[in-house]
Amino acid sequence: MRCLTALTLAALLTGSAAQAQSIVAVPSAKPMPATTTSRPLLSSATAMSAMPLALRGYVEEEFLVSGTANVYDWQGSSLRVLRTGAPYTTRILVRRPKNQARFSGAVVVEPMFAARRWDWPMMWGYMREEIVARGDAWIGITLPGSVGGLQAFDAQRYASLSFANPTPQQPCAGQTATSATEEGLRWDVFSQVAALVKSSPAVMGALHVEAAYLTVQAGDLTTYMAAIHPHAMLANGRPPYDGYIARPPLALVRINRCAAAPARDDPRQTIRNVGVPVIAVVAEGDLAAGAVSGFAARRDDSDDWNDRFRWIEVPGAGHIDRDAYTGFPPLADQEKAGNALGTVEWPFAAPCTPAIPLAEPPMLRIGYDVALNALDNWVRRGVAPPRIPRIESRGSGTSQAVVADAHGNARGGLRSPYVDVPVASYATTSPGPGNCPEMGHTTRFDAPTLTSLYGSFGAYTKKVSASVAQLRRAGWLTPRDARRLSSELIDSERAKWPRPALTNATR
Repeated sequence: MRCLTALTLAALLTGSAAQAQSIVAVPSAKPMPATTTSRPLLSSATAMSAMPLALRGYVEEEFLVSGTANVYDWQGSSLRVLRTGAPYTTRILVRRPKNQARFSGAVVVEPMFAARRWDWPMMWGYMREEIVARGDAWIGITLPGSVGGLQAFDAQRYASLSFANPTPQQPCAGQTATSATEEGLRWDVFSQVAALVKSSPAVMGALHVEAAYLTVQAGDLTTYMAAIHPHAMLANGRPPYDGYIARPPLALVRINRCAAAPARDDPRQTIRNVGVPVIAVVAEGDLAAGAVSGFAARRDDSDDWNDRFRWIEVPGAGHIDRDAYTGFPPLADQEKAGNALGTVEWPFAAPCTPAIPLAEPPMLRIGYDVALNALDNWVRRGVAPPRIPRIESRGSGTSQAVVADAHGNARGGLRSPYVDVPVASYATTSPGPGNCPEMGHTTRFDAPTLTSLYGSFGAYTKKVSASVAQLRRAGWLTPRDARRLSSELIDSERAKWPRPALTNATR
């Protein structure tokens, strides 16, 4: 069965509809050890925010993964094969517990974001503490858009990386130039990495994998769920992925280099009937982002077996914050890879107006931690997560807007002590160029406001502790985040809190 890339023999003819489920091939994996002169781009130890994995009982390894993949196109709501058996080679980074006793049995797979033209492990940045604390494994996949950056970083180490266009002499309709790369090969790569992880010791060693979850920013995830998941099957009859964590933007992307992305009002844009649990985590700042990722994309939660779904909205969070950048390679490595911007503190070409720091409050991280634990419990224990109310809104259509409380923070959604016991208002967008509209910023309350709200620092700490306990009981906060937040919030506020005014009696 290893020669079959994506379709059963009955549906392998080019141009035929892929109605039947198909056996996913297991690709080959070649270890890429680090040496004194050659090392992986993006090793955790050298990241801008380094994480000492060895001290946490983890190993980090790099592999070249090679196989053959098909090029697909939509055929209505189904799928057809345009080209079969195109060879590819990509790389994966594997971060996993060293031994089985430390391993949870779950693997989080992340096709790494290619916006910077080198691998950006955005979801690792949000979930790394929870992944490691749980004992999960994480696997990052290099996408076609990052191959050039890796080869610029180390031409010899990454020479074999390729998503070569199987029809290089055939331009897309209406074009005269062609492309050396076929981005549509990545869909089978996603499936095959899951097959490799679940069926071969080449990558995971003696660790026994019970479940694999796919997550990524952008519409790659939505497209995979809608187009590929219904037709891909492992040799044991199970799908490659047991669940998904979605992050906006959720719009379907083009399925091959020549295809157009489906229209924004295409019914396939709505995530439905995937067959395994799906949890979407949506920042408040994404709600007004358009018909696919914003208010109009909302759909009901569901416990139906074929349509298990949760939609979690996070008040106070912009589209992106500091946690997304913790896995960045150092600036020197970014420069070698051909695209370094800004500084460690502000990794962009231009500041906002006025200049702001990257948002620090970890509202989105809290949301992804809740989602990861809820998804794993749903998949492996059959425990459906709680339904979390949506952020309150008013109006309809393009005029819909978030309802804010007296402090300027959104009402409803996945609550946290940051918005339930606030010391600031949290804007989810900022003026300025580039990414600034996606960036939130914090406006701290002045001393009189804090005093009027809480009276004293002691009263504030009691309210924080009560909020954390209530959210933990409701399942809106993981046990680890509950312990962390209580101490972190109180410790960080201790030095900032207004000092009691001195009176004659206390002088």
